[in-house]
Amino acid sequence: MSAISTLFFLLTGRTARISNSDISALVYAPIGRDAQIAASLLSEAGVSSILVADIASFVAGLKDNVAFAVVTEEAFRSADLRGISAWIAAQPSWSDLPFIILTNRGGGPERNPTAARLSEVVGNVSFVERPFHATSFISVARSAMRGRRRQFDARVRMEALDEGERRLQTALAAGRLGAWELDLAANELTTSATFRSIFGRGPDDDFSYTDLLASIHPADLERMQSAVRTTIETGADYSIEYRTVWNDGSTHWVEIRAQLYSDRTGRASKLVGVSADITSRLEEEEHQRLLNEVLEERVAARTRDLEKAYATVMEEVSQRERAEQQLRQSQKMEAIGQLTGGVAHDFNNLLMAVLGNLELLRKYVGEDARAVRLIEGAQQGAKRGASLTQRLLAFARRQDLRIDPVDMRALVTGMEDLLKRSVGSTVVVRTDVPDHLPLVSADANQIELALLNLVVNARDAMPDGGEISIGLNHVHQSVPDGELAAGDYVVLSVVDQGYGMDRETLRKAVEPFFSTKELGKGTGLGLSMIHGLASQLKGDLKLTSELGRGTKAELWIPVSTSEITNDSAPIEVSLAPTASASGPKRILLVDDDPLIAMSSADMLMDLGHDVVEAHSGKEALEYLGDGSCFDLLITDYSMPGMTGADLVIAVRHIVPKLPILIASGYAELPPGVDLDVARLGKPYTQDQLERELRKLFNDPVVTGPVIGNGL
Repeated sequence: MSAISTLFFLLTGRTARISNSDISALVYAPIGRDAQIAASLLSEAGVSSILVADIASFVAGLKDNVAFAVVTEEAFRSADLRGISAWIAAQPSWSDLPFIILTNRGGGPERNPTAARLSEVVGNVSFVERPFHATSFISVARSAMRGRRRQFDARVRMEALDEGERRLQTALAAGRLGAWELDLAANELTTSATFRSIFGRGPDDDFSYTDLLASIHPADLERMQSAVRTTIETGADYSIEYRTVWNDGSTHWVEIRAQLYSDRTGRASKLVGVSADITSRLEEEEHQRLLNEVLEERVAARTRDLEKAYATVMEEVSQRERAEQQLRQSQKMEAIGQLTGGVAHDFNNLLMAVLGNLELLRKYVGEDARAVRLIEGAQQGAKRGASLTQRLLAFARRQDLRIDPVDMRALVTGMEDLLKRSVGSTVVVRTDVPDHLPLVSADANQIELALLNLVVNARDAMPDGGEISIGLNHVHQSVPDGELAAGDYVVLSVVDQGYGMDRETLRKAVEPFFSTKELGKGTGLGLSMIHGLASQLKGDLKLTSELGRGTKAELWIPVSTSEITNDSAPIEVSLAPTASASGPKRILLVDDDPLIAMSSADMLMDLGHDVVEAHSGKEALEYLGDGSCFDLLITDYSMPGMTGADLVIAVRHIVPKLPILIASGYAELPPGVDLDVARLGKPYTQDQLERELRKLFNDPVVTGPVIGNGL
């Protein structure tokens, strides 16, 4: 290696840990063979190589991240080394770049002045005499790498310390805290500029521990020294506030906090802490204290007026809380009502299929007593399910009510015998009914059912017997109260002497399926049905109860503004001219549920009619649009895409005179749906369906909508 060879091992990251894959070499050799030899050696060591063309590139490549440099003696012999020397002198404190100088035979620093001069220029140098074995060269290179790695480790630690120191100083400056240390052995105090300023000294003033003691207010000096002794003796944190007297005679307050610092042997050697000027804070606290005293005097002078105003405000807050509670309860019940209404609708559809198929199956079992008994049992279960849906729809306010003027006095007195028989001999039923009461707007059948439910609930609350009081009262509501609008109401009350309910039970009493009875003893729908009925009548159900003292239920019903009319008068429903009642009919049956459509179609075909099924409004319109003739359209109401109401409107444009029957799982259609068609509620029996068909084809006057199972 007679020519110049320059090798750089470069560190690519900020971490002190490197691997061979992180090392690259920069080679400068005028003779290509020397460069190739150097590159080959480095390659065998797992190091990639980069060649440079001149000494200027070598100087430019000297960076802090260079691991070490390898250069031949000849390379520096005639070169200008000022740039290299300047770079070496400018290295940071952690850096001392290793150089490996390849000298000629016998050219060590002891016998070679040039090599000795290079040692003075580059500083950290290792000499390798040529010729050398490759193993020797790699060994020296690895030694230089280990030394450089330790330097990189030192750099990382120094940077971390510097960063921590900067953060600490920033935090102290942000908190306006002065830092200090007290050497306990020498009583030597070291302070920051902020600390000295807290004691009224300049940034460059000397401030010894003696000066510190002299600046403390004489009345606080003994307390301060006692606190220092306690910390040294016990190791407890040092925390104290005391006054200082500045050179200008002004008095200030400081807060001092410190901890005891021990050396490696565990001996307490220093107190290290921070200080803060709290003069402004204490002045503000004193000012606030004086202000509070003035305010207390003013408050005392105005106590009576404020108490009166406070009472007024609290009453308003109480009213608002009650209103918010009523609103939350109303919203909750509305949400539950929507859910139960949807469940009742779907349940009605399922019962439609069950009851229809059971009714048809009953006709084909003949005289098989066991089969008949099983079918009738299934029918009874399905009818009980229909009764449950009736109560769910009542709670959801989706039952079809016949609102008429009702004489509540006559209704209650007419039910006395039924009520007495319902409660048994151990319970006494007493009624308090005034002679004159205004009529109410209600559905008499539903009110009777509600009263019977309330009385039965009262009886169940008194298993050992007792008295049930039924009363009627005319009440004028002057202002709105919850769900009640201002106006006149007749209040039907049922009072028992039973168990009563606590506040939590009372709050849940009208929720569907909530019951305090044993499992299987009640559905939990009685009060929820009455609550839904009251809301639908624009009235309210109010419950008051106390554990051990019984319950009072009040059904508020608005007073009617009209007179009692003849209930037997028919309700005119304008229908198109119908076909003859005799003979089979061609019927278009529309239902999106194939199971229900099949059941209804079977009932119609069993009656002798020809049925065409469609499973959507669009499909039904296609049948009607292609010229097919039908005597009747039967359609479900709730269908995706096109509802039964939409279908009726569309059919009126295609076949204006076609009779239409809407069957719905809801007991009443949504508000705003006013269709001049006959209606049938699901679930319905074959007999109810046949009666409705006879009315459509025989009688131009229909006495109201026909609702299956009272739903």
